[in-house]
Amino acid sequence: MKFIQKTDPMEYLEGQEQINSNIMQRVLGAANSVEFDKFNATDVEHALSKDNLNLKDLQALLSPVAANYLEEMVTKAKATKERYFGKNIYLFTPQYIANHCDNNCIYCGFNVNNDIKRAQLDEDDIIKELKNIAKTGLKEILILTGESQTKTPLNYIARACELAKRYFDIVGVEIYPLNSDEYAILHASGVDFVTVFQETYNPIKYGKIHLGGNKRVFPYRFNAQERALMGGMRGVAFGALLGIDDWRCDAMCTALHASLIQAKYPHAEISISVPRLRPIINNNRINPRDVTERVLLQVIAAYRLFLPYANITLSSRESEYFRDNVIALGVTKVSAGVSVGIGEHGGKDDENKGDGQFEISDSRDVEQMKNAIKNAGLTPVMSDYIYTGVAK
Repeated sequence: MKFIQKTDPMEYLEGQEQINSNIMQRVLGAANSVEFDKFNATDVEHALSKDNLNLKDLQALLSPVAANYLEEMVTKAKATKERYFGKNIYLFTPQYIANHCDNNCIYCGFNVNNDIKRAQLDEDDIIKELKNIAKTGLKEILILTGESQTKTPLNYIARACELAKRYFDIVGVEIYPLNSDEYAILHASGVDFVTVFQETYNPIKYGKIHLGGNKRVFPYRFNAQERALMGGMRGVAFGALLGIDDWRCDAMCTALHASLIQAKYPHAEISISVPRLRPIINNNRINPRDVTERVLLQVIAAYRLFLPYANITLSSRESEYFRDNVIALGVTKVSAGVSVGIGEHGGKDDENKGDGQFEISDSRDVEQMKNAIKNAGLTPVMSDYIYTGVAK
């Protein structure tokens, strides 16, 4: 398959909307100037003494010396989470409706050049899966595709979201970035949230791992959340794929990006995910370079203290043991009943299913996850959102 090859990942392609925003410049400026090794114990203690943290405080909590204060960070993160969210833990599940992709991203199982079984759900398949997922009691669903505008055009995704709104109170999408008017179409189709992972905030590394396709354009992806809010979305989610590059810098940029969007769009509901690299089909060596579970806990605590109002999502990429032990320490949302293949919720028979994007570690169903949440002294919540629209 042919794909677009560009020498400069900072160059827009024809048809990609450019908006008037300086947020990317501010985030990249912070990344270029930070020196994590220069923070000391006093800086960390000062950050932990505050309720409203600034960028320097965030950087201190992500610094090497902050690892010595992990217990204090986690204790305060737990208290902060309970102050704003109580003991609630929200549940959702992803529904992959297609795995076609036009991008050449070296770390991704959907890579256009990767030899996997491709599949796509038609409308009947989508309805079957939605019904099966709804039977579990879940009220929130995340619709995902590979990034192929040719195989999964906007009208196909919009129709899937219209169908999802019949069965779920909250519908999110994690698809290829769109222009603001295209996000408006999805919002009119019932979409509440848009998730876009920047993967890494290092433009040089970004260009080295995104070799072709529309995803190669760094600034267009960076500004996707802002365009989604311009298109009327209720909320947006951010994330760096930790392990691709320097995790400290990527975590700092993710949190700063989210906070600047929150400041510019005060009405927006902000979420942050904390995904680590996972092995993919044909390449089990894809793993985080240095992002241990202890590091991931430091990132979660830093996010919670810097963004006390934001949702923090911990996905099924992580093990049962880690999720059960971390769920009370700042996280607000977890996935359950997860399958990352195409048609694995009953939409396809075994012969026609498509391969998944990556390996998951926690395969527990919804009831098992609810029990784990209760065992941690927390409250599983399917939805506290009242939808007053009319499903199509």
